[in-house]
Amino acid sequence: MTTQNLTRKLPAETIRRAKVVSADRGTSISALVTQKIEEIVGEDAAYRAARRRAAEWLAHGWHLGGDRWRDG
Repeated sequence: MTTQNLTRKLPAETIRRAKVVSADRGTSISALVTQKIEEIVGEDAAYRAARRRAAEWLAHGWHLGGDRWRDG
């Protein structure tokens, strides 16, 4: 996988707290950010797939019981 740099400005307090969290987890701030972005992207892909499946099911329609409508 090729990688690309991403530069962001964050509040100093957020960076300080991120350093503490990353140290506690034995990782880097960059790894934390990468993990979170990958998590969000994965969730989005799963949501889109579920939404597509639901739209297909709705387009199919379902008989939920009872008598079907009959022409007079």
